[in-house]
Amino acid sequence: MKVGIEAISIYSPRYYLDLKSLAAVRGIDAEKYYKGLGQERMAVVPPDEDIVTMAANAVESALEGIDFRSVDTLMLATESGIDQSKAAAIYVHRLVGLPSTCKAYELKQACCAGTAGVLAALALVQQHPQKKVVVVASDIARYGLGTPGEPTTGAGAVALVISADPKLVELSPDVGAYTADVMDFWRPNYMDEALVDGKYSIRVYLKALAESWNAYVKETGLDFTDHYRFCYHLPFTRMAEKGHLHLAKYSAPEGMGREALLEQIYSAQRYNRLTGNLYAGSVYVALTSLLESQEKLENKRVGLFSYGSGCMGIFYGGVVQPGYKKHLKEEKHRQMLGNRTEMPYGDYEVMYKNSLPKDGSEYMNNHYHVGNYRLAGVKDHKRIYEAVEREEQAPRSAPAVNSRSAPSKRSVSYP
Repeated sequence: MKVGIEAISIYSPRYYLDLKSLAAVRGIDAEKYYKGLGQERMAVVPPDEDIVTMAANAVESALEGIDFRSVDTLMLATESGIDQSKAAAIYVHRLVGLPSTCKAYELKQACCAGTAGVLAALALVQQHPQKKVVVVASDIARYGLGTPGEPTTGAGAVALVISADPKLVELSPDVGAYTADVMDFWRPNYMDEALVDGKYSIRVYLKALAESWNAYVKETGLDFTDHYRFCYHLPFTRMAEKGHLHLAKYSAPEGMGREALLEQIYSAQRYNRLTGNLYAGSVYVALTSLLESQEKLENKRVGLFSYGSGCMGIFYGGVVQPGYKKHLKEEKHRQMLGNRTEMPYGDYEVMYKNSLPKDGSEYMNNHYHVGNYRLAGVKDHKRIYEAVEREEQAPRSAPAVNSRSAPSKRSVSYP
């Protein structure tokens, strides 16, 4: 029985900062970002968006044309959690309108959580082929202003429908894994920004890749030449180059040159260059980018490497299905990424410093240019989410950001 990805959809906030603007302010040659990191733009999250609103937009899009009654489980993978107890998936469940019989919960293991959800979904559908599982990875990659990690900031969500009708990619449950207790990247509860030992984290990433690949080869009997293309977790897109060349040193056939190797990963990098790091969703944005490229991938095997700091690495793969192109949301994704509003650096910094109150006081957000859902504010320690009226044409320019915004004139529904 085939099990895999029936549908996939990505969502990016409607604002971005061009890294040329960041480089100018930081006094750095922009090519250090454009070529050195492989990043061009980073998504900027307005105050009335968070992992819930982004996830809801991605899930709603992924489920277009699919009977909601068939959805058995919603898993939300994130390392940008908003509550120590209540799963962010519960909010998404309500906003999207999933049935009460659909289970919903949250997963965490840094950037590997999305893949953990996909593997759990594969097992569930194998047991109950009539059911579908939605896995959504939603994250806000946030680093301190002026820190080395700042240009790898990003945000967004990617939702996958896993079912026994894998119109896009049939996934294999056979994986290679590597887990070790290391401190390369972490974010304590009392901090808004992550702590990272960048050079050490790259070394751990490469070790996890090698170890999980070796376990995968042992488990499946497949080798490097059995894979047509590769998708990697992308904290920055040049990391795929580092990882793939590292893997090729002892796995690729002799005589396969650098250009041929890089051709295997190039198409999977395009979207991530424009969104920045999506943490748990990064490797699946890469997969979406590959599927929506000009390449002909039918019946081709794709390798997927997911890395989560701390750390866990998982390598697995899948076969692209015949006729997959007609089931993609390529035009929607291209329009979304192409129609975003560029922010000047000053507005980005003000928006970066804006945050919800930490003392429980009431707070209402201005209405920014967002998708179909927004975080209206906080009252009685409860986050208030609302659907955006679809016929409204939101302004393209961002209103001023205040630490305590005036209440919106639009009606707000309190759960």
